[in-house]
Amino acid sequence: MAKFFTRLNFIKLGWRFLSTSSLGRSPVHVPPASQRFYSSVIGHPSFGLLFDIDGVLVRGRTPIPAAKQCFRNLVDRDGKYKVPVVFVTNAGNCVRQTKAEQLSHLLEVEVSPDQVMLSHSPLRVFSQFHDKCVLVSGQGPILEVANNLGFQNVVTIDMLRESYPLLDVVDHHRRPKNSVPQTRDLPPIEAVILFGEPIRWETNLQLIVDVLLTNGKPGNTVTSLQYPHIPVLACNMDLLWMAEAKNPRFGHGMFLVCLESIYKKVTGRELKYEALIGKPSVVTYNYAELLIRKQAETLGWTSPVERLYAIGDNPMADIYGANLYNRYLKASRRVRAQMQAQGGGNPRQEMDEVAGPDVAMGDVGDDPLPVGCSSILVCTGVYNRDQQDLPPDPDETVTEQRIFHGHRDFRFDPSLTQPSFVVQDVREAVELVFQQESCPLD
Repeated sequence: MAKFFTRLNFIKLGWRFLSTSSLGRSPVHVPPASQRFYSSVIGHPSFGLLFDIDGVLVRGRTPIPAAKQCFRNLVDRDGKYKVPVVFVTNAGNCVRQTKAEQLSHLLEVEVSPDQVMLSHSPLRVFSQFHDKCVLVSGQGPILEVANNLGFQNVVTIDMLRESYPLLDVVDHHRRPKNSVPQTRDLPPIEAVILFGEPIRWETNLQLIVDVLLTNGKPGNTVTSLQYPHIPVLACNMDLLWMAEAKNPRFGHGMFLVCLESIYKKVTGRELKYEALIGKPSVVTYNYAELLIRKQAETLGWTSPVERLYAIGDNPMADIYGANLYNRYLKASRRVRAQMQAQGGGNPRQEMDEVAGPDVAMGDVGDDPLPVGCSSILVCTGVYNRDQQDLPPDPDETVTEQRIFHGHRDFRFDPSLTQPSFVVQDVREAVELVFQQESCPLD
């Protein structure tokens, strides 16, 4: 975990990179066969796989048929993975152990919690908030999730509602009956953590706005606007996601749109985020790469993972994020080369341009980063090749993205939604990767 702190210092709030990046980049294209890699020359492969879950491996609780066979091929007779595998999902309504057990059952291979990265996993390193009183929003065992991440003083929306029963009045049946109930003061809320979409949106929206308007003291009267408001950290920015229904469903990104709109309508000011966590954030992919490295060590690999392949179904989350991380890796290599050259430019200045002028990048560190990250788009989830064509002009983007579905704070770069490869399903994706690496799969 100490290594991640070093790198986190390097990318310091790297999610802002999405809204401020000004570096040019050529669109991602499928590399020709002549550019295939040869992993076997070092005695073992030199690549790792990052799998999205919803729309790639499952739809709701139903496994996608190609997924089981795909994972049978990825393990040997003893059930040991042939290459490092990490599951990177924007879901966050459970702990890693639970998700690992679900995947093990659905895919019929053993999945360790150390192979699972949920949208909120990087919050483990945001230790400056762990001892603060935080309000958490989402569904599922969010109190357990928060405690597991290191947060020690947690207030849930239900706890807040019980302490201040007059705040939640949209549903007439939930309003206090007869006499006015007594309130029970809670410690001032010092930060808001948004794990994922809640069940009762109206309750969560009302109480979160109450907390922001009262500087963390929702029992008080609003006398003047406290701005900037207390810190807000949000996980999972997916506007849409794919379940069993024929069309995508609302995700947590849609809830964030509602919260941002309400706050601005009431105050005239923009809701500000201390951090945005989950795909497509660079922080998320850095954390995922560290998990890949740990998996490689578990497999007994002695040389670093040189290439990553990210397989997903959502152009705005999976493909955008993988391509953005690839851009970050290339910028990092330039910085390191300049530092080694001692005088070939100002590496700190270049990384400031990558991350934005208001972000101090700190030391680059000595950890060997992968050479690159390729993106693979499957057609079994949000993206459907029969309905959405990838345009030949790289300045355009997929049909679903001509209306920008990313987060408000992200500067949209259409070229980042262009996948390195497009395949039908996850089985084809894995077969393609092993073919590119000239590595036997069977």
